[in-house]
Amino acid sequence: MSFEITQTVGEIAAENPSSIRVFESLGIDYCCGGKRSLTDACTRVGVDAAHVLQLLADTKKAASAKNTTRWDEQPLRKLTGHIIETHHAYVRREIPRLEAMGAKISGKHGASKPEVVQIAELFSAMAQELSTHLMKEEQTLFPFIEEMEVAVERQLPIPTACFETVDRPIANLVADHDDAGAILERIRDLSSGYAAPIDACPTFRAYYQGLREFEQDLHQHVHLENNILFPRAVAMELSASPAHSF
Repeated sequence: MSFEITQTVGEIAAENPSSIRVFESLGIDYCCGGKRSLTDACTRVGVDAAHVLQLLADTKKAASAKNTTRWDEQPLRKLTGHIIETHHAYVRREIPRLEAMGAKISGKHGASKPEVVQIAELFSAMAQELSTHLMKEEQTLFPFIEEMEVAVERQLPIPTACFETVDRPIANLVADHDDAGAILERIRDLSSGYAAPIDACPTFRAYYQGLREFEQDLHQHVHLENNILFPRAVAMELSASPAHSF
């Protein structure tokens, strides 16, 4: 399959996971901004779409021999499991570490570098929201999606839920993603693209590197949900609507 400039970046990332490396390197938003066409996304970051098409083709060719999972072709319950085991686990592991580092650096450098205090406060606010977000997914939405998929496979009525349609909680979760993305964008700006000062200590540098990696992981996490899991869950519920038992 060749790439087209009219495709959305979310579609490209879903169908060709290797393209994520290209998007990350160019600063193209393929997760929260996944519904934008490649042309629009390239215009927003000031890069030539033809050049990006070539990079995507080269990356796809290089990755063709590797075992890159096409999550748009996997069962939904396998995808939810992957999200929990990989991305939810990462968020829970990194939040305490980065919050501790942020508090330490704010206390030591906050007077001369007030941006680090803002960064630490923004990250803690986002961390609190993300913790609630993960619980909503694990305790409510993901179990429903998994049960619905099994019911559809067995040609049974899909289960009842505390929400009328699956797109209602999904809309709220997508809004959470947008909020987290906006906070990370603000953190990136305050940190000048996670560039530690020349005289920064090793802890300071490790903190900014950790924030950079956190943002990259969240991009992939949101991409899997916004561009693959959520649309497929909505489509599955609609296709099974005649047997819907709400």
